[in-house]
Amino acid sequence: MSLQIPDHPFQAYIFDCDGTLVDSMPLHYIAWVEALKVHGAPFEFTEEVFYAHAGVKEQDVVRILNARHGTNVDPVAVDETKMEIFRRRIPEVRAVEPVAAFARSLHGRFPMAVASGSEEPTVRGCLEATGLLHLFDTIITPKLVRHGKPAPDMFLLAAERMGIAPEHCLVLEDGNSGLEAAKAAGMQAVFIPRSLR
Repeated sequence: MSLQIPDHPFQAYIFDCDGTLVDSMPLHYIAWVEALKVHGAPFEFTEEVFYAHAGVKEQDVVRILNARHGTNVDPVAVDETKMEIFRRRIPEVRAVEPVAAFARSLHGRFPMAVASGSEEPTVRGCLEATGLLHLFDTIITPKLVRHGKPAPDMFLLAAERMGIAPEHCLVLEDGNSGLEAAKAAGMQAVFIPRSLR
């Protein structure tokens, strides 16, 4: 399967990281399962649930799951454990090659940013492990905005930092929350399916 980009003169490009630029989602899922087990979560965390919350901050996912299951699992503790487990596995991350090749083809010609629901050290680690970090001058993570995806804040900040109006940016995303955020930001988006990885 190839990457389908709209035929439009975009002036800047915003990429999600996990599942879009890098195939880190299986490793994130393993880290989630292990972290929830460590903290005694009594519910099953399926891949379907995992992918349904792609792009949502970890602590928010735990809060959503607590509300759904009537549980009281500590969001901060799960987040910290999950990230610790994932960071140990960053060297295993590989690029989503069709998307990485597209980003490489744009480098030096258009401003590009990464807007990810992961924390900055994780994003930088994944991009460095795949040789993509040097392509991006702008990296936006949840700590830089009031509201993460599906709110438009991250994409709007990325556009602002690149100096490009939102309507002239194209977003590449694999998660529903990111697609919603792009729409709310007034940006066109390309969905990156799992089959592209």
